[in-house]
Amino acid sequence: MYIVARIFLTPFFLAYFRWGRTGRPNARHIRGGLIVAANHRSFLDPFVVGGCLPWRRPMNYVAKQELFRNPWQGWLLSRLGAFPIRRGESDEESMETARMVVERGGTVCIFPEGTRIRRGTLSTPRRGVGRLALQTGARVIPAAVIGTEHVRRGWRIRPRKVRVRLGRPMTFPRAEEPSKALAETVTARIWPNVQLQWEDLGGLPPLRRAAVIGAGSWGTAVAVLLARGGLEVQLGARTPEAVAQLIEDGENRRYLPEVSLPESIDVRLASQIELDGLDLICLAIPSKNLPQAVGAIADRVGGRSSILLMTKGLIPPQGELPADYVSQRVRARAIASLGGPAHAREAVSGSAALVLASADADLRQQLGEVFDHAGLVCERSRDVTGVEMAGAAKNAAALAAAAAEPHGLNAAGIAAAEIWSECIEYAISRGAELETFSGLAGVGDLTATVMAPAGRNRRAGELLGTGTPAAEIPAQIGQASEGLDTTPLLAEAVAASGVSAEALSGLADLIAGKIDAAEWVAGLRRVERARRAA
Repeated sequence: MYIVARIFLTPFFLAYFRWGRTGRPNARHIRGGLIVAANHRSFLDPFVVGGCLPWRRPMNYVAKQELFRNPWQGWLLSRLGAFPIRRGESDEESMETARMVVERGGTVCIFPEGTRIRRGTLSTPRRGVGRLALQTGARVIPAAVIGTEHVRRGWRIRPRKVRVRLGRPMTFPRAEEPSKALAETVTARIWPNVQLQWEDLGGLPPLRRAAVIGAGSWGTAVAVLLARGGLEVQLGARTPEAVAQLIEDGENRRYLPEVSLPESIDVRLASQIELDGLDLICLAIPSKNLPQAVGAIADRVGGRSSILLMTKGLIPPQGELPADYVSQRVRARAIASLGGPAHAREAVSGSAALVLASADADLRQQLGEVFDHAGLVCERSRDVTGVEMAGAAKNAAALAAAAAEPHGLNAAGIAAAEIWSECIEYAISRGAELETFSGLAGVGDLTATVMAPAGRNRRAGELLGTGTPAAEIPAQIGQASEGLDTTPLLAEAVAASGVSAEALSGLADLIAGKIDAAEWVAGLRRVERARRAA
């Protein structure tokens, strides 16, 4: 029945799925038992993998036990070479069946991931394939399948391109009763070869190598977190003096003192980082400097690299959101933004919760798992516009509250509420979700920023409210204030969209020195009275 099925299915697969088969000669001259280790995306995988082997090699494969509960289905699967396995358990009977098949000179296909991984990169393998390879001494062919995950939708079988690649066979010494550690070691040698076939087919690679450009407090913190999450990390500083100081001190004493840099972090000049070939590029750059940074890296970023943005503000001169600005200028695979209460010291201590936003589900999953492993509570969101607008809005609202506070707590509350309300209305008009503003990326981040006694936007607002010119504030606080830079851009963007921007425009005039704090607060009260009367 296996041969009959293959006779009919082969031309169908070639025509309907545009079946691509690479590496078939690697299985052509093998004698004796054979193990095929492959990734698993769909029910179709055993058939497209088996069809890459020589005709004289009918393939057996493990299938979940639930598929055999229907008698007719179980009978058909058995005739096509399947035998059952209890997923998630140590199924000695199934492993013994596989061993007997291989020792008789047959072929067994094993999916080391243990279950179907329908999207993203490959999962972590289990040690069963290593154990079987040691017990039988048979050759192991690493194989990869791509495209089968897109074939089935409900009961429909759609024409999607499917490709299979067979790698070169591997051999291992025979051991009748291998220990768990030995089986895991052999599996750890087999699985990277499966990943090589997968990536050669264009499959999504795991996150391995990252660079963080910007060695401020948050850039340093993210570099530490990525290193803890298992990535090779380069941290790019702006000047040779800053690089030398970071290497000598083993920490960032200026921006993040008493947090040791892991030895695995390679500190170097940002301009000397080789971006091509990196899996992840993190930009920890203030909004006003992002155009210059993007211009420096745009033609050096590979098409398979992803970008993580930590900028909370709008990008001059047009007032674009960071993800929109970067996506139009950089050829990246995917873009993500980090939101939420971004306090660097709390993040590296493992007591922080953040929001990772990306339209790409694979990047959300991959990068989210890295941050989870590093100790963060990482909330995932697809609402990039909402998360980025919430970050810009909270900076403006925190700045406004601090600037209005000398005129009373009521004035501070009105200022923050008016700014927040205008930004939410504008964000929703651009497709953002209201829930984002009521969650961690919105109210959570706003609360943390307003309460931080040493926060940049709070300190900038206090100085602004007491009459300090905006141009002098960054020098006094020692860092740029995203609220000062973003608010004028926000006011222009919101007003241009047709949304009321009276509070934002008043704050922008205060920053520009056109009015003083007392005039601005009086204007806020007039806006509030008019709204309540309406």
